[in-house]
Amino acid sequence: MSENHNRRGSGGHGPMGGAGAVEKPKNFKDSGKRLIHCLKPQKLKISMVFFTSVISVVLSVLSPKILGKATDSLVEGIKLGSIDFNYIKTIIIYLLVMYGLSSIFAYIQEYIMASVSQNVVKKMRYDVSEKINKLPLKYFDSNTVGDILSRVTNDTETISTTLQRGITQIISSVITVVGIIIIMFTINPLLTLITFISIPLSMFAITIVMKHSQKFFVNQQKKIGELSGHVEEMYSGHVIIKAYGKEDKSIEKFEEINKELAAASWKAQFFSGIIMPINNLISNLGYVLISITGAILGIRGAITVGGIQAFLQYNKQLNHPLAMLGQIVNQLQSAVAASERIFQILDEIEEIRDEPTSTVLKNINGEVIFDHVQFGYKEDSIIIRDMNITAKEGQTVAIVGPTGAGKTTLVNLLMRFYETTSGKITIDGINIKDIRRSSLRNNIGMVLQDTWLFSGTIKENIAYGKENATDEEIIAAAKAAQAHHFIKTLSHGYDTVLNEEGTNISQGQKQLLTIARAFLSDPSILILDEATSSIDTRTEIQIQKAMADLSKGRTSFVIAHRLSTIKNADLILVMNNGDVIESGNHNELIKQNGFYADLYNSQFNN
Repeated sequence: MSENHNRRGSGGHGPMGGAGAVEKPKNFKDSGKRLIHCLKPQKLKISMVFFTSVISVVLSVLSPKILGKATDSLVEGIKLGSIDFNYIKTIIIYLLVMYGLSSIFAYIQEYIMASVSQNVVKKMRYDVSEKINKLPLKYFDSNTVGDILSRVTNDTETISTTLQRGITQIISSVITVVGIIIIMFTINPLLTLITFISIPLSMFAITIVMKHSQKFFVNQQKKIGELSGHVEEMYSGHVIIKAYGKEDKSIEKFEEINKELAAASWKAQFFSGIIMPINNLISNLGYVLISITGAILGIRGAITVGGIQAFLQYNKQLNHPLAMLGQIVNQLQSAVAASERIFQILDEIEEIRDEPTSTVLKNINGEVIFDHVQFGYKEDSIIIRDMNITAKEGQTVAIVGPTGAGKTTLVNLLMRFYETTSGKITIDGINIKDIRRSSLRNNIGMVLQDTWLFSGTIKENIAYGKENATDEEIIAAAKAAQAHHFIKTLSHGYDTVLNEEGTNISQGQKQLLTIARAFLSDPSILILDEATSSIDTRTEIQIQKAMADLSKGRTSFVIAHRLSTIKNADLILVMNNGDVIESGNHNELIKQNGFYADLYNSQFNN
């Protein structure tokens, strides 16, 4: 198949009538479980992260207690008038080695976790890419390109960042808290019990903040998607925006979404940011209480000066992992909100899968029959009620009618971009629902009104219509499509690189390239949807002759508004409101003096 394009604008307004509607609130619990499930293939590496984190934290946590021994040695030396500097020197060496090893294991932990996060996100991107290829056309008709791109890029990046930093911080923070508490008990149980007062207060504060911040992180991700969609729309349609002088309105809409994003982000970050001050306040109150109690115990000889110094150091250290846990929880909420948006795509209903016994078309004749076909984009809105068409082998069937009559819908049904509600469509007597989609579409060539070219050479764009096409075949197709002459006038000929939007050649030239692509694909059935709409009259005459050559021996469906392009069609179907109201060749329809005759006369007798 020469071209498979969804023919919708970047704004995402299609037959479904939607445009990337904002989703309902998500289920955080289920999405969190699914995100954790995505980590299962990386469990060995996560185990290594846990192991290195334990070693790093243990070395770090033991250091203050050892330093406390140095303090006690100094105090004792001052009392006795003789300080054991060799003992202190040994302790300092031990501390340097311990801090050094702790840093090395922390680095290893981060290095492994970076691999874990990238592997998880790489798999997510792959799954989304696979899913997108399996989604029906209606999904793209009801969602903006920008929002889909935001899910694949922004949301996966949010997950990657959170996984890389969050998991290591959770592991190290939990181990640090547990390790510090154990060592604090060995120093003085009473002071440890006093410390425990601050922990539940901190966790209570974190829980309250979590409940309020959750919805703001979800809204933040939504607004990022909306903003991406609008920017993509502004960029792709910048010529039209300027032509109609709508720059101010476009900027106004951007500012509106931007303000909403800023407000959502501010609320999310505000709740995330107040965790640290709250923890600091609770920690400082506990610090004062411990200092007073420690001083009393020190006077009574229940604890040494080094023990008090080590305990206060541990108390300060305990505040950091608790605060980090609070911040990580907010980061995880953002990651879960992002993952939910990705899971939404993965949970979308796919195209009905081909049965293993599906037919593979070979050497087809091209007889196409629409047998009592009924279809509606929505169940309560039927567009095609009872369509009956027979296109015989090799016939050129033209489809005309006013905008919204159902012409393009007919093509979408033939290509199985949408499935019929009832009735059937057959090719050579085979129901297309029994034909493998890839086989069906490989036997149908399409040239659309909305040209689609990718960033690459002209040769590559034409060759898209046939795998392993030779240069001779590409040039022959270009000549048949009347494109060879203008290609040769370009500085690099067939090796001219088209930019991303194909703006370095004219719209008409782009149309010629898509027609050349159709020639090269050599399809059994041809669909031309306003294929000459962007071509001047002189070139159109040449193209019509080329199309007549291309159509020989093939069943062709031609959708046209300019009736001059389909006068020689074997069968003309006149559609209105989803029904075929007239059929016949040009002369027969003119004689009927009905809808077609009025349409034809309105174009040529004014």
